[in-house]
Order: sequence, then C-alpha cells, then structure tokens
Amino acid sequence: MHVDVRGFAFDLHVGGPAAGPPVLLLHGFPQHSGEWADVVPLLHAAGLRTYALDQRGYSPGARPAAVSAYRLGELVDDVVAVLERLGVAAAHVVGHDWGAAVSWALAADHPARVRSLTAVSVPHPAALAHALRSDRSQRARSAYMRLFRREGTAETVLLALRATGLRRMLAGAGDADRVAAYVEPMRAPGALSAALNWYRAMSRGDLAAVGPVSVPTTYVWSDRDIAIGRTAAEACAAHVTGAYRFVELTGVSHWIPDRAPAPLADAIVARVRDPR
Repeated sequence: MHVDVRGFAFDLHVGGPAAGPPVLLLHGFPQHSGEWADVVPLLHAAGLRTYALDQRGYSPGARPAAVSAYRLGELVDDVVAVLERLGVAAAHVVGHDWGAAVSWALAADHPARVRSLTAVSVPHPAALAHALRSDRSQRARSAYMRLFRREGTAETVLLALRATGLRRMLAGAGDADRVAAYVEPMRAPGALSAALNWYRAMSRGDLAAVGPVSVPTTYVWSDRDIAIGRTAAEACAAHVTGAYRFVELTGVSHWIPDRAPAPLADAIVARVRDPR
C-alpha cells in the first residue's frame, strides 16, 4: 500500500492480526522493507501486527533530490507522519542499521509515539560517537563513510560492472537471489544517490542532539558485525534511562534480519511482551 504524507508517497507493507500490537519496522542501507521478510512471519505468529516502511529515498514516490532533505530530523518526521496517517498513536519500533539510527532519534524525541524500541546493529548515536573518539578499531570500521559521502564517486564505485561493489558489500546478507533483490532497486536512476544522501546529510550536530532514551529498549548486536565493534555496542547502555536489554548474537554478520531472523524475532517479541 501507499501512504501519502508530507507531500510524498511511501510504500508500506502491512501484515499480521489486525488487532495485534503494532510493530513498525525500519530498514537500513542499502536494503528496503524486504529485509524483514523472514522476520515478519514469526512476529505474526506471535500475534503482532507489522508495518514495514520503505523510507525516504527508498520509496520511489518519496525521493527528493536535495541532500538536506535527508537530515535525521526529516527522517524522524516521516515516521511520525506515517503513524499519524495510520491512526497508530504509538508503536513498538524496530530499526536495523540506518533504521536503528532513526529509531533512536524517534524514541528520544517522541517517546509518547514509541511503546518500546528494538534497535538492531547500530547503537545510540552517542555510543557510536564515543567509540569513534576512543577506539581505533571503530574508526577503521567506519572509514567507508568517507567514500559514501563523496557525491558521484560513491555511485560510480558501487554501481560499476553491474553493481559489483554493492553486491560485495551485501554478500553476507544471503544467497545471490537475496542480494539481487536489494541491489536491483538501487540501480534505478537516482535510487542509490537518494540512499547515499542519508550519509551526506548526516551531521555531528544532528547526531549529538539525540538524547537519552527513556522507553523500554533492547539493543541487538552481532559479534561479527564489520561496521560496529564491541566498544560502541557496550557503550549503548549508558544512553538508555528506561528498561534495557543487550542481546549479543554470536557468529552473525551485520545483516541480522537476513541471517538470524528467529533470534531477532525472539528479542522483539520478548521486548513487546515484557516492558521491564
């Protein structure tokens, strides 16, 4: 279905029991709502209603050209507007990668909209900032962002030779068909640039402005995450004032929804059912 808000048309995939607790799913880069395909049946079986959103830049009808249109505040406002249009006063919010960053900011700025938060892979922005200051390993892990922020150059590198760069980056997400399902939409004109604009619009000020999170929160991290190291993961707890759980998955890559859907679904359901 399409949700028309803020002058854009967002693609939204809805499923599960109509009367179930609402769970909003926010994807990361360079994927789309399809990354939840193996997670949502497990959530539906647990009685949850799911709303998987293709976010700004990923929904073809919500793809503004200006880099400034992708600042964190705009991404959060999109989510608030979608919830309002759906008539969902508050949802259990689950975000992976960049979707986690949006989820952290949403929970910090609009706690009344968030029943609980399950952040996957990416920790609270302040925890990541701490790791970037204190941990040489995290600085090395995050070095790819310098390429992503270079307009034109990043697109050329990632899309050359039928998007070999993107395919290599996503290799850990699954088999060739799964990787292709993520890569092919990024080959559409303007799609990859829109997705990369999330990185280009990112500012230290916006990230530093994300305050502590007071809602019940679970942070799910995997020990083979190439992008986020243990320093950042373990620093996350200091930025949650509400009930907090840290779930560490062993032997799993960054692509947790693809590679570990069952333990992720277990963590989500546990957070929804028990706010302590």
